[in-house]
Amino acid sequence: MPDAPRRQPDEDAPPRPAPPPPSDQDRPTVPVPEVGAAGLTDPIERSITVRLFGSTEFFRLWAAQGVSSLGDWIGFLAIIVLAARIGGGASPEAAISLVMTARILPGFFLAPVAGVLVDRWDRKRVMVLCDVGRGAVFATLPFIGELWMLVAASLLLEILTLLWQPAKEATVPNIVPQRKLAAANSLTLAAVYGTLPLASALFAVLVTIAQRLGGIEGLEVLQIRDETVAIWFNVGTFWMAAFMVWTITLPRRTRRGTTGGVNLLATFHELKEGWQFIFVSPVVRSVLVGLGTGLMGGGMLVPLGPVFAEGVLGAGSAGFGVLITCLGAGTAAGVIGVSALQARLPKHRIFPWAAVAAGAALFVAAAASDLVVAGAMVIVLGVGAGTVYVLGLTILHESVDDELRGRIFAALFTLIRVCILIAFAAGPLLAGVLDGLSHRFLDRELDVGGLSIALPGVRLALWLAALIIMIAGLLAVAALKGRRNGNGHRDGDHGAASHPGPDAAPAGEG
Repeated sequence: MPDAPRRQPDEDAPPRPAPPPPSDQDRPTVPVPEVGAAGLTDPIERSITVRLFGSTEFFRLWAAQGVSSLGDWIGFLAIIVLAARIGGGASPEAAISLVMTARILPGFFLAPVAGVLVDRWDRKRVMVLCDVGRGAVFATLPFIGELWMLVAASLLLEILTLLWQPAKEATVPNIVPQRKLAAANSLTLAAVYGTLPLASALFAVLVTIAQRLGGIEGLEVLQIRDETVAIWFNVGTFWMAAFMVWTITLPRRTRRGTTGGVNLLATFHELKEGWQFIFVSPVVRSVLVGLGTGLMGGGMLVPLGPVFAEGVLGAGSAGFGVLITCLGAGTAAGVIGVSALQARLPKHRIFPWAAVAAGAALFVAAAASDLVVAGAMVIVLGVGAGTVYVLGLTILHESVDDELRGRIFAALFTLIRVCILIAFAAGPLLAGVLDGLSHRFLDRELDVGGLSIALPGVRLALWLAALIIMIAGLLAVAALKGRRNGNGHRDGDHGAASHPGPDAAPAGEG
């Protein structure tokens, strides 16, 4: 039987309308094969993992960061014990301070250059090599017997961390849909700080194991000390994290015409380009300032908390523990709340007002003379700080093009280091200066309408920190009003950072 003649298309028929494009809210910055924009239709996309994390690739990256963070905390504790033991002629406190300084200082000078390199190099390869390198550095620590060697090792560890952090943050928007970025940042915060209690408990267990192994006859040759087993465990966590990142398939990035070699002129130009973007973008500038001041104000509560709890609240060391617990609980509540309500939150409106609320809560807490009132206000401070941190990272992820992201996040981490250093180092000094001025001019007390208000230096320092946070938040309100991203587009529009690059390809990189 002959085949039926095929029907020829009607040339006069109108063309079929093209299917509607996917929503920008569901579209990741760079196309990812596993995360569709038209809904969760693929079996993998229907899985709990993808619904929670946005993509299986981010879940793997998150798991790798959790393992790496566990190693970071255990290594931090092990280095403190090691520094106290090999301090040499210095006191244990001075030795620890010197080693910790070696972990902080590189960030001020090398972080901007690290951001340039992260934008230039293969970010997956950077993360893998940094984790391998950090594990290798830790593997040398049991054989270190001089303080200067430990300082050099700490410097190298910090340099590798300065490369790893912006590489990871710059990668997140390429593997997570925009609508899931806030949840991704909440999960990241949980992976970084949620591993601290586990690391502390695990470190104690590893020290106990080391002490028992050291007492076994025949093992003296291994020179097992309190921190040795923890250090070797830490080596394993970093190398495991490196393997986990190596298995991740990342979208291929479009790189500019740079070879990745050492070119000082090109490096300077790219560094200048990143800082220029920060200054010309009101969104990025406001987020950086809001995050920095928020961390500085909240950070001042740590060194000033014992004095405030003892001298103002009359609650002693137990009162300081209550305040820190309230701060942690509030931060966790803010992070969880943002993650749960992310789809309905106008991020650019909530971010600055959360900073204002955090500053106001700190001001009221510092004005309180009762532990219950102060604790309640510190909880509000924590909620605001957690909200500011998660939304700030999310806005940066959405507002910055992929080729600039490494430099912007390197600048953010540099600013965080500066603000935390100011809070920890300058906070007590500022409280001392203000206490002297208050004693000289006001006799540490002010009478207003028959009401006597005590003005110790610690209260004045916390008030000043609160005012700085509120001013930064109000400035951010004006800068972010009606804006959506770093390109200045208003709500409802979409800038270049929200769209895939024209040359992006879904093939795995590295």
